[in-house]
Amino acid sequence: MSAEPAASGAMGPPQARRAEGKHGKAEERPCELDRLPISAQTRTELVRLCQWYQSSIDWDDPPAPSPWPQGEWQLFRRQADTAFAALCQELGDGWQVEMTHTVWTG
Repeated sequence: MSAEPAASGAMGPPQARRAEGKHGKAEERPCELDRLPISAQTRTELVRLCQWYQSSIDWDDPPAPSPWPQGEWQLFRRQADTAFAALCQELGDGWQVEMTHTVWTG
């Protein structure tokens, strides 16, 4: 997920883009949630989802299939989509927010 101020360069779990780097190009780097103008409730939910996601990985064998059953993936996706919508709404039109997940298995 990435969020960026639309007018001033770029701001993402979540990746963020910041204004221009050394060569005049936007750079992507992690964003501290405390720096985003969002409610404590949304911030707490994003942290909870990030922590929950960590349990989807078999840390003894990370390339192995996820230990989560399909139902847990479905629940996680629904809650992640809800949090994403809240983030977009709270940041408003002055921000460009992208969901860039690549691993939604189950």
